[in-house]
Amino acid sequence: MSVHWLIRSQSLFTMAAGMIYPYYLLFLKNLGNSYAKYGLAFAVFTICSAMASQVLAGRLDRAGRSMMIISSLGMMASMLAFPWVTSYVLVLALQALMGACNAMQKMGERQLLADLTQPGARGPAIGSYHFWTSVASGFAVILAGYAIDWLTIDVMFYASAALYGVSAWVMRKRPSGV
Repeated sequence: MSVHWLIRSQSLFTMAAGMIYPYYLLFLKNLGNSYAKYGLAFAVFTICSAMASQVLAGRLDRAGRSMMIISSLGMMASMLAFPWVTSYVLVLALQALMGACNAMQKMGERQLLADLTQPGARGPAIGSYHFWTSVASGFAVILAGYAIDWLTIDVMFYASAALYGVSAWVMRKRPSGV
């Protein structure tokens, strides 16, 4: 089986994340105005991701692909909401949602990579997956760095949301039988 559709979908996902992440930190800094608040927001993200992985683990084998679609849609919703956030409490709520989405994405990608590859021959497919998703993220950061000079942070959130949506669409349009 081919992992090309998975690489396409997750390259878009990592591109969306790479495009907004450095600027998202600036956005959080403006709302939180302290490193302690940024640390708390990041902790909420990671702890919610850890908790979600435990809750979702039993469903992974039968719902990994669905989790990845839900993850992309959840991240899209988060990116659409961020420009409207005016309270640190809402930032924490979005961080919790994003943490759960992160768990679904990471677990789903690993499950699909395992299912789409054969034991003893996984290296080339996993290497290609890692290469293309990392390249997509790196180029997104570079392009966003230039684009942010002409656009607002809100536009960057909306562009990231669009990429997350396309990622969900590509994941949904997977080849039949996969």
